[in-house]
Amino acid sequence: FIALALILGLCYPLLMTGVAQVTMSDKANGSLIARDGNLIGSTLIGQRFDQPQYLWTRPSAAGDGYDAAQSSGSNLGPLNPELVTSVEAQVQKLKAADPQNTAPIPLDLVTMSGSGLDPHISVEAAEWQASRIARIRGVSVEQVQKAITDNTEGRQFGLFGEPRVNVLAVNLALDDMSGANKS
Repeated sequence: FIALALILGLCYPLLMTGVAQVTMSDKANGSLIARDGNLIGSTLIGQRFDQPQYLWTRPSAAGDGYDAAQSSGSNLGPLNPELVTSVEAQVQKLKAADPQNTAPIPLDLVTMSGSGLDPHISVEAAEWQASRIARIRGVSVEQVQKAITDNTEGRQFGLFGEPRVNVLAVNLALDDMSGANKS
Protein backbone atom coordinates (compact mmCIF):
# COMPACT_ATOMS: atom_id res chain seq x y z
CA PHE A 1 0.00 0.00 0.00
CA ILE A 2 2.78 2.42 0.95
CA ALA A 3 4.75 1.63 -2.22
CA LEU A 4 1.67 2.14 -4.43
CA ALA A 5 0.79 5.33 -2.58
CA LEU A 6 4.29 6.70 -3.21
CA ILE A 7 4.36 5.61 -6.85
CA LEU A 8 0.83 6.64 -7.82
CA GLY A 9 0.35 9.49 -5.38
CA LEU A 10 3.73 11.18 -5.62
CA CYS A 11 6.07 9.89 -8.33
CA TYR A 12 3.57 9.59 -11.17
CA PRO A 13 1.99 13.06 -10.64
CA LEU A 14 5.45 14.65 -10.39
CA LEU A 15 6.58 12.87 -13.56
CA MET A 16 3.46 13.95 -15.49
CA THR A 17 3.80 17.52 -14.23
CA GLY A 18 7.42 17.58 -15.38
CA VAL A 19 6.57 16.14 -18.80
CA ALA A 20 3.73 18.65 -19.22
CA GLN A 21 5.98 21.57 -18.23
CA VAL A 22 8.62 20.50 -20.75
CA THR A 23 6.35 19.60 -23.67
CA MET A 24 3.47 22.08 -23.33
CA SER A 25 4.13 24.55 -20.55
CA ASP A 26 1.57 27.09 -21.81
CA LYS A 27 -1.29 24.60 -21.58
CA ALA A 28 0.02 23.03 -18.36
CA ASN A 29 -0.07 26.47 -16.75
CA GLY A 30 -3.64 27.23 -17.82
CA SER A 31 -3.13 29.00 -21.16
CA LEU A 32 -3.11 32.33 -19.36
CA ILE A 33 -3.19 35.65 -21.20
CA ALA A 34 -1.40 38.68 -19.79
CA ARG A 35 -1.29 42.23 -21.07
CA ASP A 36 1.10 44.86 -19.74
CA GLY A 37 2.06 42.48 -16.93
CA ASN A 38 -1.55 42.00 -15.80
CA LEU A 39 -3.32 38.67 -15.98
CA ILE A 40 -6.55 39.18 -17.93
CA GLY A 41 -7.82 35.68 -18.55
CA SER A 42 -7.32 32.25 -20.03
CA THR A 43 -8.06 30.88 -23.47
CA LEU A 44 -9.55 27.82 -21.73
CA ILE A 45 -11.97 29.40 -19.23
CA GLY A 46 -14.75 31.75 -20.24
CA GLN A 47 -15.48 35.00 -18.51
CA ARG A 48 -18.41 37.36 -18.45
CA PHE A 49 -18.63 40.07 -21.10
CA ASP A 50 -21.82 42.08 -21.03
CA GLN A 51 -20.72 45.51 -22.23
CA PRO A 52 -22.34 46.16 -25.63
CA GLN A 53 -19.02 46.91 -27.39
CA TYR A 54 -17.82 43.35 -26.74
CA LEU A 55 -18.63 39.93 -28.10
CA TRP A 56 -20.87 38.24 -25.54
CA THR A 57 -20.42 34.73 -24.23
CA ARG A 58 -22.93 32.03 -23.48
CA PRO A 59 -24.93 32.40 -20.27
CA SER A 60 -23.28 30.59 -17.34
CA ALA A 61 -24.70 28.66 -14.39
CA ALA A 62 -21.32 28.47 -12.63
CA GLY A 63 -21.87 30.30 -9.34
CA ASP A 64 -22.81 33.89 -10.13
CA GLY A 65 -21.63 33.30 -13.69
CA TYR A 66 -18.22 32.15 -14.88
CA ASP A 67 -17.02 31.27 -11.38
CA ALA A 68 -14.33 28.64 -11.98
CA ALA A 69 -14.62 27.42 -8.39
CA GLN A 70 -18.28 26.50 -9.00
CA SER A 71 -18.21 24.99 -12.48
CA SER A 72 -21.54 23.44 -13.39
CA GLY A 73 -24.34 23.42 -15.89
CA SER A 74 -27.88 24.32 -14.95
CA ASN A 75 -29.11 20.70 -15.19
CA LEU A 76 -32.53 21.99 -16.22
CA GLY A 77 -34.46 19.78 -18.63
CA PRO A 78 -36.07 21.11 -21.80
CA LEU A 79 -39.55 21.09 -20.23
CA ASN A 80 -38.48 22.85 -17.03
CA PRO A 81 -40.30 26.20 -16.66
CA GLU A 82 -37.18 27.74 -15.10
CA LEU A 83 -35.19 26.97 -18.27
CA VAL A 84 -37.94 28.44 -20.45
CA THR A 85 -37.95 31.62 -18.32
CA SER A 86 -34.14 31.85 -18.48
CA VAL A 87 -34.06 31.45 -22.26
CA GLU A 88 -36.86 33.98 -22.76
CA ALA A 89 -35.03 36.50 -20.55
CA GLN A 90 -31.83 36.00 -22.53
CA VAL A 91 -33.69 36.45 -25.84
CA GLN A 92 -35.19 39.72 -24.58
CA LYS A 93 -31.78 40.94 -23.43
CA LEU A 94 -30.26 40.23 -26.85
CA LYS A 95 -33.14 41.86 -28.72
CA ALA A 96 -32.96 44.95 -26.48
CA ALA A 97 -29.21 45.26 -27.08
CA ASP A 98 -29.61 45.12 -30.86
CA PRO A 99 -33.21 45.88 -31.91
CA GLN A 100 -32.22 46.27 -35.58
CA ASN A 101 -31.02 42.67 -35.77
CA THR A 102 -33.95 40.56 -36.93
CA ALA A 103 -31.95 37.41 -37.70
CA PRO A 104 -32.76 34.32 -35.63
CA ILE A 105 -30.73 34.26 -32.40
CA PRO A 106 -28.27 31.34 -32.33
CA LEU A 107 -29.05 28.75 -29.67
CA ASP A 108 -25.74 29.05 -27.85
CA LEU A 109 -26.42 32.71 -27.00
CA VAL A 110 -29.47 31.74 -24.93
CA THR A 111 -28.48 28.36 -23.44
CA MET A 112 -25.79 27.45 -20.92
CA SER A 113 -22.86 25.15 -21.59
CA GLY A 114 -22.32 21.95 -19.61
CA SER A 115 -19.48 23.38 -17.54
CA GLY A 116 -20.68 26.97 -17.33
CA LEU A 117 -17.15 28.03 -18.25
CA ASP A 118 -17.09 27.60 -22.02
CA PRO A 119 -14.72 30.19 -23.56
CA HIS A 120 -16.13 29.63 -27.07
CA ILE A 121 -19.28 30.38 -28.98
CA SER A 122 -20.33 29.25 -32.43
CA VAL A 123 -19.30 31.20 -35.51
CA GLU A 124 -22.99 31.97 -36.05
CA ALA A 125 -23.33 33.42 -32.53
CA ALA A 126 -20.29 35.63 -33.06
CA GLU A 127 -21.46 36.84 -36.46
CA TRP A 128 -24.94 37.56 -35.06
CA GLN A 129 -23.34 40.15 -32.76
CA ALA A 130 -21.05 41.79 -35.35
CA SER A 131 -23.39 44.62 -36.38
CA ARG A 132 -24.02 45.71 -32.76
CA ILE A 133 -20.31 45.74 -31.98
CA ALA A 134 -19.42 47.62 -35.18
CA ARG A 135 -22.10 50.26 -34.59
CA ILE A 136 -21.07 50.87 -30.96
CA ARG A 137 -17.33 50.90 -31.70
CA GLY A 138 -17.71 53.04 -34.81
CA VAL A 139 -15.95 50.54 -37.07
CA SER A 140 -17.12 48.58 -40.09
CA VAL A 141 -18.87 45.22 -39.80
CA GLU A 142 -16.08 43.83 -42.00
CA GLN A 143 -13.47 44.82 -39.38
CA VAL A 144 -15.43 43.03 -36.68
CA GLN A 145 -15.90 40.02 -38.98
CA LYS A 146 -12.13 39.92 -39.55
CA ALA A 147 -11.50 39.84 -35.78
CA ILE A 148 -13.98 36.96 -35.54
CA THR A 149 -12.45 35.07 -38.48
CA ASP A 150 -8.91 35.57 -37.17
CA ASN A 151 -9.92 34.02 -33.83
CA THR A 152 -11.99 31.13 -35.11
CA GLU A 153 -10.63 27.70 -34.26
CA GLY A 154 -11.36 24.84 -36.64
CA ARG A 155 -12.55 21.34 -35.89
CA GLN A 156 -10.30 19.39 -33.54
CA PHE A 157 -7.90 17.32 -35.62
CA GLY A 158 -9.89 18.55 -38.63
CA LEU A 159 -12.66 16.05 -37.78
CA PHE A 160 -14.34 16.56 -34.42
CA GLY A 161 -16.75 19.25 -33.31
CA GLU A 162 -17.62 22.44 -35.08
CA PRO A 163 -15.57 25.57 -35.72
CA ARG A 164 -15.70 27.84 -32.67
CA VAL A 165 -14.79 31.38 -31.75
CA ASN A 166 -12.74 32.25 -28.66
CA VAL A 167 -14.62 35.18 -27.12
CA LEU A 168 -11.71 36.61 -25.11
CA ALA A 169 -9.38 36.52 -28.12
CA VAL A 170 -11.93 38.39 -30.28
CA ASN A 171 -12.53 40.99 -27.58
CA LEU A 172 -8.79 41.59 -27.21
CA ALA A 173 -8.53 41.98 -31.00
CA LEU A 174 -11.44 44.45 -30.92
CA ASP A 175 -9.71 46.46 -28.18
CA ASP A 176 -6.48 46.44 -30.20
CA MET A 177 -8.42 47.60 -33.26
CA SER A 178 -10.07 50.41 -31.32
CA GLY A 179 -6.69 51.47 -29.94
CA ALA A 180 -5.26 51.53 -33.46
CA ASN A 181 -8.25 53.57 -34.70
CA LYS A 182 -7.65 56.19 -32.00
CA SER A 183 -3.99 56.63 -32.96
